[in-house]
Parts: sequence; C-alpha cells; structure tokens
Amino acid sequence: MEISTLTVYHCLAFAWYFFVNYSVVHLRTDNRPPELFLYGGQWKYLTVLNLVLQAVFYGVSFLADVLRLIKKLRCVKCVISSRDLLFSVLAFPVSTFVSVSFWALYTYNRELVYPKSLDGVIPQWLNHAMHTTVLPFAFLEIFATPHRYPTKKKGLILVGFASSLYISWVLWIYAATGEWVYPLFALFSPAGLAAFLAGSFAITVGFYSFGEFLNRMIWGQSSSCF
Repeated sequence: MEISTLTVYHCLAFAWYFFVNYSVVHLRTDNRPPELFLYGGQWKYLTVLNLVLQAVFYGVSFLADVLRLIKKLRCVKCVISSRDLLFSVLAFPVSTFVSVSFWALYTYNRELVYPKSLDGVIPQWLNHAMHTTVLPFAFLEIFATPHRYPTKKKGLILVGFASSLYISWVLWIYAATGEWVYPLFALFSPAGLAAFLAGSFAITVGFYSFGEFLNRMIWGQSSSCF
C-alpha cells in the first residue's frame, strides 16, 4: 500500500477497535448471567485483552505512518520496531488464536465457551466484532505492509512469556474464586488441563510461525519499510 493509503487504513482500524472496546466496556449487565462473575472484570477474558491489544497495535501503526509522512526518521525507526514486535509476537498470533479457537469450540458446544445466556448481554454484532473480524484484520495487515520479525528464539521466548502471564492470571482467578474463567476448564482433571493448556500454547506458536511464514512469502527477507 502507498503510505497515505496505509495511514488511512490504520486510522480506520484504530477507530474501529476503539469503538469495539468502548462498546464492550459499556455493556449493560443489569441481568448479568451467573457465568459472568465479577472478579477480574472483563479483563479476565482473552478476547477482551486482545481487543485492547489490537487497539494499541493499530494506534502505534497509525503513529508510525504519520511520522513517515512528515519524515521524522529518528522517531519512526523506534516506533516501527515497536509496531513490528507487537504484531509478530502478539497481535497476529493472539487474534488468530482467539478467532479460530472460539469458533471451533462454539461449533462443538457453545456452552463450554460462550453460554447462550450471554446472547441477552452481548449483541450478535459485538460477538462477531470480538471473535470474527479480528481474523481478517490480522491477515489484511500482513498483506498491507511488511513486518520485521525477531529471531526465532527471541520470538518464541516472548510468545511463551505472554502465554504464561495469561495462564497465570487465569489460575490466580481460580485460586481466588473457585471459578474458572471458561466453563470448559471445569471438565478437565489437573493433568488434562495441563495438557489442554500446553496444546493451546503449541497452537499459538504455530500461528506465530504461520504469520512469519506469510510475511516472508509475501515480502521476502526485507526489513520494514521506512
């Protein structure tokens, strides 16, 4: 994309995610179903954390585009490096994992991940904004502009660190409340849950590697554009 077109795209994507985050924060929970326990608020859900992540990523991307337009090269290199790290390690693998895993589990048995009682709280359009549109946005970003990926070792360490933080947060909530963030987890034995979480991490690593592969196939080994 031309830099001017890319700037408009990133601005619109940022505005969209800002709007979705605003909509999530201001959901009415007067008739809150029992599945939505209060501890941790909305920040216990990976879906919501991903929405914030995407808003931050597109905000940084928009800033990088503006700096490129006004030719602030000293500032733009640092911002683009931050943008690329955010996208490669978090924005692409997390949004892909959220969309694919949610709809796979929803198709199998929605009560395990998104109980029907939530339909009275979360509008259908917002459900798709949180779980569906994140996927095409992630792929469109790869086709829109090249990103510099870290070394494989560094990338996997960062993905593992981010995954460990979220898993620790989920386990902390269970220890504090006796409730699982996702009803699915209650079906597992401790060993089964460990295997499920390990498998989820392996899938996330696979999505990270897939994003790196697509970026290389489309843009080659070249660095990010300045």
